[in-house]
Amino acid sequence: MTDFRKLSDSVSASPQITLADIAEAKAAGVGLIINNRPDGEDPSAPQGDEIESAAKAAGIDYIAIPIGHSGFSEVQVDQMIAALDAASDNVLAYCRSGTRSTLLWALAQAKSGTAPDDIAAKAVAAGYDVSPVRPMLDMLAAR
Repeated sequence: MTDFRKLSDSVSASPQITLADIAEAKAAGVGLIINNRPDGEDPSAPQGDEIESAAKAAGIDYIAIPIGHSGFSEVQVDQMIAALDAASDNVLAYCRSGTRSTLLWALAQAKSGTAPDDIAAKAVAAGYDVSPVRPMLDMLAAR
């Protein structure tokens, strides 16, 4: 069962997706899947190469920007910005719970000039809390 949560008009976050979720993503207009989960984190979950193959077979682009337990880097934020900027259709980002995907989206939005309060409100509306990265949001938005 899908749990795609809208962060914006064109970006959703989700807990770990299954191969069956890819057809639902396609039907929802998703043109890019962003995997924020490192391979091997849960060996019983579909790994990146399986999701990538199924996505490409469905005509959906795929990119991996894994976020491990060490946290977020500016390189990952820049990769997320580039992926979102290049996307021509809706985007679905996923990880174990959707939280890392949401936090990376939030950081990318802040670095791109969106007000941190607006980012936080959108995340809360989707059921996610950006307070763990709020200082980083404020710093990136102030640049």
